[in-house]
Amino acid sequence: MSEGIVTSPAGQSPPTGGGARRPGMVLAIVLTLQTMLILDVNVVNIALPDLKGALDFTPTGLSWVLSSYLLAFGGLLLLGGRTGDVIGHRRGMFIGVTVFTLASLLGGLASSAAMLLIARALQGVGAAFAAPTVLALIATHFTDDKSRARALGMYAAVSGSGAAIGLIGGGLLTDLLSWRWVLFINVPIGIVLLIAAPMFIRETERKPARFDLGGALTSTVGMTALVYGFIRASESGWSDSLTLASFGLAVVLLALFIFIETHAKQPITPLRLFADRNRATGYLSLLFVMAAGNAMFFFLTQFLQEVRGFTPIQAGLAFVPLAVLILAASSIAAKVLPKAGPRVLTAVGAAAISVGLIWFAQITPEADYASALLGPMLVAGLGMGTLLVGVTTILMSGVAPEESGAASGLLNVMQQIGGALGLAIMVTVFGVASRGAQDDVPAGLDAKGSADFVLTEGVTTAFAWGAGFTALTILLTLIMRSVPMGGGETETDPEETASPAQEAPTP
Repeated sequence: MSEGIVTSPAGQSPPTGGGARRPGMVLAIVLTLQTMLILDVNVVNIALPDLKGALDFTPTGLSWVLSSYLLAFGGLLLLGGRTGDVIGHRRGMFIGVTVFTLASLLGGLASSAAMLLIARALQGVGAAFAAPTVLALIATHFTDDKSRARALGMYAAVSGSGAAIGLIGGGLLTDLLSWRWVLFINVPIGIVLLIAAPMFIRETERKPARFDLGGALTSTVGMTALVYGFIRASESGWSDSLTLASFGLAVVLLALFIFIETHAKQPITPLRLFADRNRATGYLSLLFVMAAGNAMFFFLTQFLQEVRGFTPIQAGLAFVPLAVLILAASSIAAKVLPKAGPRVLTAVGAAAISVGLIWFAQITPEADYASALLGPMLVAGLGMGTLLVGVTTILMSGVAPEESGAASGLLNVMQQIGGALGLAIMVTVFGVASRGAQDDVPAGLDAKGSADFVLTEGVTTAFAWGAGFTALTILLTLIMRSVPMGGGETETDPEETASPAQEAPTP
């Protein structure tokens, strides 16, 4: 859920020395890279219960296995994209893949929770530099319409199917080998990429630019402090000195980030993109949805394995219907988009996700997969696929060509940061609800039954809060303006009938 589609600025310069020498190999290399990055979060998700026992993670501390990756990835993603423009996208890919591969090896060898979290953060750094090069290399190596359309179609298929492949792969690796192999698996893939890339991919032209290191560091460290504050609060309370210090540091750093971005000549996050009402509410909507979606995967994985006793393979297969519905719904939504409009799709998708999460919030420790879990999975998957098409259209509509890279990069940042921040909030809710449930355990339950009751109470409370986040998205669609659609058609809006707003064609 947390891995989005990373797009690159329009109008990339052609590769140095001409087009692709062997386009089939170029495509295979970039799609392999995209697959590795897409799979990472979902592969690790399934292994979380095993990780928890092997490295003595607390239930709330376990969320850092995902958050450390997402924060580094999201916080440095725009800097990674800028780096590729400056030093060349093949070099950017080489640096990113090298860091990601070494970090995966370190994580697989981890002997402590701290060592694993450091490795996960380094994986995020590598991903932030590698991910923006995927579409940039497609754009520069496939210059005619037919070959580029084919390459982009295969890219979309890989990105869309990554969730299901990651969940199944994570289950197989954890069950048949060990949790360490969800990290080790990246090492041979990375080595192949590092060997093949110089052989078949030509370097792209370098573009002089400034590196906004201040913006990248203050945003990344500031968000990390904010996430840590929430997770610390779930374990030690809101009055804890370290909790308060974390929130204080987050406020200072994020305020400094805004100051830097408003004064930088080439800011890593162009704040002018938030001046548009639609785009501002769209980014906020995406953040809310990613918050709920990441938490849903995180808590369902633990519920299925720790309460219902699923093996990692069974848990991975259990999520496949949800992943398939996301794919199917996004395909259908793309077809009805011109008639329904992106606001309607966003609102309908958010409503479906809310229904799914409220449904999940009713589960009990005895919940059967077919009768109690499959239904809300299908509804939530339908909503996610529908909403993502709508909100992506809203965010990219009316963007000037020279800002398309920044807008699409920021879209992906919101996905990663939203997932990390939302998971931190949900983990806080889970921790408070779980502690409260310890005093309400029904009489007569054994130790396993009591633990299942407490975990289920925490999980269902988190699901209810997730439904609240997606409900806020529905409200946000009410204040959006109409969005221009292809062929000059627009959504109707009573406010704009009286006073038309300035509109630009959808890129």
